[in-house]
Amino acid sequence: MVPRELGGMGGTFAEYVAVATELARGNGATALVFNMHASVTGALGAVTEELAEALGVPDEALAARDRLLAAAAEGSWYAVAMSERGAGARLSQLTTVYEPVDGGWHLKGSKTFCSGAGHPDGYLVAARSATDQSVVSQFLVPTGPDGLTVEPTWDSLGMRATSSHDLHLDVTVPADRLLGGVEGLALVVAQLMPHWLVASYAAVYVGVARAAIDAAAEHLNGRGLAGLPAVRARLGRADAAAAAAQLVVAEAARRVDEAPGDAETNRWVWRAKLLAGTTAADVAASMLEAAGTSATRRGHPLERPLPDARCGSLHPATSDVCADWLGIAALGGDPDRDGSAPRW
Repeated sequence: MVPRELGGMGGTFAEYVAVATELARGNGATALVFNMHASVTGALGAVTEELAEALGVPDEALAARDRLLAAAAEGSWYAVAMSERGAGARLSQLTTVYEPVDGGWHLKGSKTFCSGAGHPDGYLVAARSATDQSVVSQFLVPTGPDGLTVEPTWDSLGMRATSSHDLHLDVTVPADRLLGGVEGLALVVAQLMPHWLVASYAAVYVGVARAAIDAAAEHLNGRGLAGLPAVRARLGRADAAAAAAQLVVAEAARRVDEAPGDAETNRWVWRAKLLAGTTAADVAASMLEAAGTSATRRGHPLERPLPDARCGSLHPATSDVCADWLGIAALGGDPDRDGSAPRW
């Protein structure tokens, strides 16, 4: 996702989606960890000069952006530390706070579901201003400083290999680690680039659905069960559902590349997340039924995609939140503001 002039490949969102889907077809957890990194580089790379001017981003912040992107092109890897216990990914409900200090910013708080925790070169941390709770900003916190600790808490039913441990922060970072160089941009970016906060997961779960179909087909062929019409019908329905979800994700990605932040683009973004999450869960469950009891044994190829797929509807925004957002939009309301709870 790093622009070519900074040493990257200049990938589009549609190209990211294609890569993430194939990665997830092999391993959903690997694709999710990659997603977190790409959401950092993708969002940074999408800040054009025109957008930077509209947001009031100072020149020194643009220079810092370029340094972070160039480092990524050379091999640096970034994780995302946004979610918190009791708040999820709702930026307005975060308890991690920051305040200005001499030469930089001090951040204090705890994060959960931090995929790849303990391994990246830096963490994208969302935090609220200690003096104005309505202001939410993002920082790229480098690994290594005192006060940054990882608590090994990850023991989940699905996506176990993401190493999504808790992260505790009581750190001071240089001034240029405030992304955008302006406080309060986090909520603005959530509105302008919901594809990185919502639909980037969608591609992963389309790949997980495909992995479940692949595993079931291999099992059925190997056991001589492919001649059963009911079994074939399950695979046929699963294939059609996965293909439909993949087309919706691809359409959302196409629109993101052509008209990012547009109202209709964002509508497709939320559709993609909803359909990918529900489709992955439905497909994986059906493939297990098609394969039969023998596929429930530990170590079977369906063991991993089954619980992994169930996580799709739980990743923010959850399927219920996505459906509510789309329902309000269909009724002519403002889906970002008219819900019963803040989206971010």
